Amino acid sequence: MKAYVFHGPGEAAWEETADPVLSDPTDAIVRVDAVTVCGTDLHILKGDVPEVGPGTVLGHEAVGEVVETGRDVRSVRPGDRVLISCISACGRCRYCREAMYGQCRGGGGWVLGHLIDGTQAEYVRVPHADFSLHPLPANVTDQDAVLLADIFPTGYEVGVLNGRVRPGDTVVVVGAGPVGLAAIATARLLAPERIVAVDVATARLEAARKAGADAVAAAQENPEQLVADLTEGLGADVVIEAVGVPETFEMCTRTVRPGGRVANVGVHGKPVTLHLEDLWSKNITITTGLVDTHSTPTLLRMAAAGRLPTAGLVTHTFPLDRMEEAYDVFASAADTGALKVVLGGPRREVVEAGAA
Repeated sequence: MKAYVFHGPGEAAWEETADPVLSDPTDAIVRVDAVTVCGTDLHILKGDVPEVGPGTVLGHEAVGEVVETGRDVRSVRPGDRVLISCISACGRCRYCREAMYGQCRGGGGWVLGHLIDGTQAEYVRVPHADFSLHPLPANVTDQDAVLLADIFPTGYEVGVLNGRVRPGDTVVVVGAGPVGLAAIATARLLAPERIVAVDVATARLEAARKAGADAVAAAQENPEQLVADLTEGLGADVVIEAVGVPETFEMCTRTVRPGGRVANVGVHGKPVTLHLEDLWSKNITITTGLVDTHSTPTLLRMAAAGRLPTAGLVTHTFPLDRMEEAYDVFASAADTGALKVVLGGPRREVVEAGAA
């Protein structure tokens, strides 16, 4: 098969590699029908995620059709159209029993495109298929469904739920990329008084308005003063960091009110200074987190009911074999206006994989 293979910082290619085979009786092989590129993939290419070894197929979010299952798989079968979650879960360890699937100790967590071969390929082996694949409603399109593999659960769980957004809150989302937009869209469901989006790109600020932001601020134009003006000097109840650089994290800690919450979503590749000399007396809560995807079934039901605003997040589509071009477009979002890129390719004959 063809896949997008990582060879080291700054080096990856769409090339031939071995077809996946069933390794465990709880595995499934899925033919990839739609896949996307994540900001975390860009971090991997920069060398920010050193656990990813050369030869790894990248990608951790996709939609496809099950072509083979191990003998212990019960919830899906060949022919099923499924969402591949960015998080795999054994379903049995202590963390999985607490719905903290991102911390799975039984061979799950974030493994696809990280510790094992991922989804940016024609076929992918999905471990723990019963807990890591979600059958898709017929009325949810591939383009909408692939957004629920990572960005919507991440924005909702790590941003909105960790930040404890409540009715009447002022919510600031710093970073209006795909995950930030998902945080805006899902925060809207909890009836905050206002949502303020901050970004450096005009196109992304416009996308934030469409996703539900009540006000937008360019990062270079003193957004902290705007928030102060809107809140009579108090600051925001919840600030969601969705970029992953020291400057934006520190902006969040300056923007939150005493007693407020900072929910860090961004993937950080460098140390951040925590200014406790200013923050120690302010009673703020700072949360971090890897998505658990416990909300995925709920989000899928909302998408099927037309209650989840996904329109407009996919800005570019490509055939699967134009993966390198898709990466270039996504990485140059300031110039291309890319939010989410989705790739899908023509189907080919199913190749028999090894038995578990």
